[in-house]
Amino acid sequence: MRLQRQVVDYALQRRSLLAEVFSGRTGVTQVCDAGPYLLRAAKFHGRPSEVTCPICRKEQLTLVSWVFGDKLGAISGSARTSEELVRLATTQEEFSVHVVEVCRTCSWNHLVQSYVLGSIPAPKPARTRSPRSPSRRTASE
Repeated sequence: MRLQRQVVDYALQRRSLLAEVFSGRTGVTQVCDAGPYLLRAAKFHGRPSEVTCPICRKEQLTLVSWVFGDKLGAISGSARTSEELVRLATTQEEFSVHVVEVCRTCSWNHLVQSYVLGSIPAPKPARTRSPRSPSRRTASE
């Protein structure tokens, strides 16, 4: 069963940003700006990737999945592990997941992918017009 849908890959945007950094048009400090909350989420909720950091080249990047959705309540806007994502996908209505790559050494971070998980909400019933009640007045009256 395929859980992910509406997948958006940000590889071209990442490549463009790295080209800007390597050419000197964008400073390293502008792209290595992960905050403490993101770095902590990478430590406790992230999963290792096979990709080495493109900036410092010292360690493998960590992937952090953030969940967002109106029906998620208090957990919306928080980092979740892969196991938690599977559980949420089977128990919750549609929500979006944003995957961010993070280097815990130099603080490089970039949005890698976004997708939708969860059950598709049931369509709302079509509103039917009730017959005009006799107590209503028309413009010609």
